[in-house]
Parts: sequence; structure tokens; C-alpha cells
Amino acid sequence: MKGMQNAIALDMVFAALADPTRRAILSMLLEDDMAVTDVAEPFEMSLAAISKHLGILGRAGLITQERRGRVTWCKLEPDALRDASIWMQSFGQFEAVNLDAFERFLKAELPDEG
Repeated sequence: MKGMQNAIALDMVFAALADPTRRAILSMLLEDDMAVTDVAEPFEMSLAAISKHLGILGRAGLITQERRGRVTWCKLEPDALRDASIWMQSFGQFEAVNLDAFERFLKAELPDEG
């Protein structure tokens, strides 16, 4: 059962990382905790759309949100990427994984779903 839970958690992390907006948000949070409105500022989308992205990141365990007064703050959870990193390292025998090559491999090996 634990293996299935780990697989689901890993799926959620990779699904969250699949979106460029969410990856940009994580990069921003590397610097420091940020208010939701500050996270939203550089993006040309509504605050509701940013909140959905933040929700996905939160459910994947990549960030936490904390209400301080009237402001909701976002904080990166750096340990959340550990399992994903370990999983990816197994493909490179503990070397850095070339994600572009990995994507090409997956496209070549998996049948076209279209």
C-alpha cells in the first residue's frame, strides 16, 4: 500500500511540474516566501488562475500556504522534490538527468495517444 501512495505522490509532483507557470512560481519561491499577490504579479492571468496553480503545487506538497493577517504567504517546501529527484537519478545512475533526452525517449517508447 505504501508503494502505491508513493507512486501517487510522485505522479502529483510530476503533474505539478509539467506546467511552465508552476515551474516559474517555484523558481520565484526559491528566493523567499512570497504573498500570493506578489506571486501573481509577473503573470498575465487572474488571481483566481494563480490560486489554482498554487493549489496544485500545494496538493503536490511543493509549497505550503499560511495566512498572516489578511495576507496569504507561499513557502517552498524543498524536501518535496526529494523523491522525484531520487526516482530521476535512477535513470542516470546518479548522474544529472537530461530531461530533453528523457522526453525524447518517452515519445519514442510510448504509443501516440492522438
